[in-house]
Amino acid sequence: MSKGRKILIGAVAIALVGVIFGWKLLSAYMDGMTKTSNVKTVRYILNEELTLDEIAIDLKNKKIIDDIASFTGLAEYKALTNKDFAGGMYEIEVGTSYRNLINGFIKMQNGQGVAEKPVKVTFNNCNTVYDLAGKVSHCIEADSTTLVRTILSGNTLSKYDFTVETVPALFLPNTYEMYYDTDAEQFIARMAEEFKKFWNPERMQKLKAVGLTSPSQAVTLASVVYGEQGKNPSEWPIIARLYLNRVNTGMRLQSDPTFKFCWGDQLKGVQRLTYEHRNKDCPYNTYLHDGLPPGPISLPPTAVVEAVLNPDNNNYIYMCAQPNYEGLHNFSSDYATHDRYAKEFQNWLASELANQ
Repeated sequence: MSKGRKILIGAVAIALVGVIFGWKLLSAYMDGMTKTSNVKTVRYILNEELTLDEIAIDLKNKKIIDDIASFTGLAEYKALTNKDFAGGMYEIEVGTSYRNLINGFIKMQNGQGVAEKPVKVTFNNCNTVYDLAGKVSHCIEADSTTLVRTILSGNTLSKYDFTVETVPALFLPNTYEMYYDTDAEQFIARMAEEFKKFWNPERMQKLKAVGLTSPSQAVTLASVVYGEQGKNPSEWPIIARLYLNRVNTGMRLQSDPTFKFCWGDQLKGVQRLTYEHRNKDCPYNTYLHDGLPPGPISLPPTAVVEAVLNPDNNNYIYMCAQPNYEGLHNFSSDYATHDRYAKEFQNWLASELANQ
């Protein structure tokens, strides 16, 4: 083959490579400019266990993209696979380019996606860790069964120095930001951080000043206070001191919410509670057992815990519901006054029931 022919063939080959490379570059550019098809901002949960093709199909099924080939073609041009994507929650705005969509999925060094969005995790009005797990599982990837199993595991209890009874005190009801792909252990670790921040030296000093020995005791007492008064925060410091007075004098708490806790859901909707209900023997029943229950009977708001740490200055040891529908109480420091309040309430209640 002549030298000129070789040069010609080489030039043609180079030209072909240029054409192919140019076409791929142009194709990738066009794919990247393609816009998503969602008509409003949508939240998308990316499962990084899916293959690239499966992610594309999922995006199309959710009406976020309508061109699977352009999505996968651009990702392959960028030499990306599902391993380069971070699972989690993403917000896809209207008209997002495929280039920005794919770039937003790329996993950074911290394990999160470039455009991954934190989610709000809110839990309140929970009585048990089962209630907690049910609410949290709607916000993060960890399911409720795994959450409960991990919370109550020996490793968790040992690591954070709790028992099965006291571990509810670890969880302070609030709204937290975390990533959707948070697992059970990461969730508990985050709650441990929040617990440590809340129980700072100032609160620990107040804890000792009121005669309690641990944060779990404070949360336990707060849960009893909240069980007695869930509507009027003004009474929380008063009731907190009343129960502290009972503890300090060796008197049983005799709190109805504690024996109700022993029955689980069986007393839901029961209007009149009897001595039979009150005599159910379980460690949480403060009519039958001295001192505080072995652990919280609910996850009370932190404001109730603050009331326990900053109780009212009184010498009350009795409380009775006022004869009205305001949900307030009459307080007293002697039984004779308490008995009078109790009769007033019973007469009012009997009258109300008779008029129904």
